[in-house]
Amino acid sequence: MHSGHLLLEEPIRMVSILKPSKASFFPAMTKIVGTLGPKSRSVEVISSCLKAGMSVARFDFSWCDPEYHQETLENLKTSIKSTKKLCAVMLDTVGAEMQVVNKSEKSISLQAEAQVVLTPDRGQEASSQILPINYDGLAKSMKKGDTIFVGQYLFTGSETTSVWLEVSEVTGQDVVCTIKNSATLAGSLFTLHASQVHIDLPTLTDKDKEVISTWGVKNKIDFLSLSYTRHAEDVRQAREFLSKLGDLSQTHIFAKIENIEGLTHFDEILQEADGIILSRGNLGIDLPPEKVFFFQKSALYKCNMAGKPAVLTRVVDSMTDNLRPTRAEATDVANAVLDGSDAILLGAETLRGLYPVETISTVGKICAEAEKVFNQDRYFKRTVKYVGEPMSHLESIASSAVRAAIKVKASVIICFTSSGRAARLIAKYRPTMPVLSVVIPRLKTNQLKWSFSGAFEARQSLVVRGLFPILADPRHPADSTSASNESILKVALDHGKAAGVIKSHDRVVVCQKVGDSSVVKIIELED
Repeated sequence: MHSGHLLLEEPIRMVSILKPSKASFFPAMTKIVGTLGPKSRSVEVISSCLKAGMSVARFDFSWCDPEYHQETLENLKTSIKSTKKLCAVMLDTVGAEMQVVNKSEKSISLQAEAQVVLTPDRGQEASSQILPINYDGLAKSMKKGDTIFVGQYLFTGSETTSVWLEVSEVTGQDVVCTIKNSATLAGSLFTLHASQVHIDLPTLTDKDKEVISTWGVKNKIDFLSLSYTRHAEDVRQAREFLSKLGDLSQTHIFAKIENIEGLTHFDEILQEADGIILSRGNLGIDLPPEKVFFFQKSALYKCNMAGKPAVLTRVVDSMTDNLRPTRAEATDVANAVLDGSDAILLGAETLRGLYPVETISTVGKICAEAEKVFNQDRYFKRTVKYVGEPMSHLESIASSAVRAAIKVKASVIICFTSSGRAARLIAKYRPTMPVLSVVIPRLKTNQLKWSFSGAFEARQSLVVRGLFPILADPRHPADSTSASNESILKVALDHGKAAGVIKSHDRVVVCQKVGDSSVVKIIELED
């Protein structure tokens, strides 16, 4: 397993780091996924989140009903229109998640060294002696000495809102546990995680399928976050399910790796999935803490070499209640960027945290600083070596465009694409300048009506590091003439100028198709 080197530019010039960052139309090349919930669902807050740098909105269906999420999404649409900021939609499934059911929603106080019984949910009241769970087979999987964590959204075993249990005996369907730390559980649902134990629950549950085929279809979701992905077959089954749901055949599937089972089959899962989410909260429980960093580096390296987006979770937990991250968290965000992460996913920090906008802004600033010292040269050489020879036609064009842009110190790379694949390949080589991906709509038909594709492809690049989409006018079809290509190029250049990333006398590298050939050209702007 290759863990990759820390990609730091040497020597680091301290003076340049201490200068304040200049404002730009994007806070960082690294993308930010924000989970929308109680503290981040009004038009006002969502608009501020978009301006602060959120480019993907995540809807977590492990809590609340579709109507609630629909209201939030309508507010997101309003915010997109008013801020003119593109934002993709990610639906996060419940998956094979065990939950403690607390129907009365009364707080449950658990004391260290006391005993508590986990038992299948039959409508009993949850209390400090008994915790009903939504899974009948837990007792079959557990043995004395096993570890179980119970908490709401966050659990590290250190705070007072989650509890660490040790199995003392199994009797019938009941699992009797000793409480290891005092805690108070509040709310209607708590996640239950059994460390390093196979849970015989489907990855895509019937509830998930129902939500996807109703809410997901209605809202044409861009991404499906497949919780508790454990095998490549999980992704194949999800893709087969989506393929029968009209537009959702274009939805990208991100495999969420949450336990050792998923890590064991990582290579096969990566081959099948469109991207990976490393769920470090659950992984941190399934793995010994000292192993987490290694698997993070290794998984990100593999995603980078495959040219598939890698998303990291659980970076600034303390900002759920505090305005500033801890030193360790700030360093962790920077290291995620240096390790090759495409995006940072914020969960509780934006969903129920007190400072959703400030959290996005802070993470964006840390990412931007880390990007300044990212050793692109070493990364580029390593990627070219990994790809090997002979390179495919597209791979060769993408790497050449990046090399040319760096050599001539171009301010941006502009890439014309209809599927988004060419732009993603360019981004794979991690250019130091932004890639403006001009998505040219394609005319398609389903035998009943004609429509333009392109919106999906544009939004799906919002999770890729360094890629910034512009949707071209549908009147310029993909197989257009050079005259219409020139007019689209002008639109892209104007967009870059308005955003402040292109100035007069700058050089710009353009990657486009002319007839059957792909062309990389360098333009020097006059005014």
